[in-house]
Amino acid sequence: MGGELTMTDDLLNKCVIDTNKRTVYLYSDEGEKRTVACDTTEEFMNVLNFVRDMVEEERVFYSDPL
Repeated sequence: MGGELTMTDDLLNKCVIDTNKRTVYLYSDEGEKRTVACDTTEEFMNVLNFVRDMVEEERVFYSDPL
């Protein structure tokens, strides 16, 4: 069938959205940090819409603008 799906015990704890940098930071309950840096506005909007659809509202935060 091809590749295997590897499951981990990490759960999304917090998601921080930086609109100025077009970047989304994902923090797990295990302390890991993942960064999603978008090259275009369209890509960023797609990621933003995905986050809004899939992540509980109380886990989504926005960085302060400069």
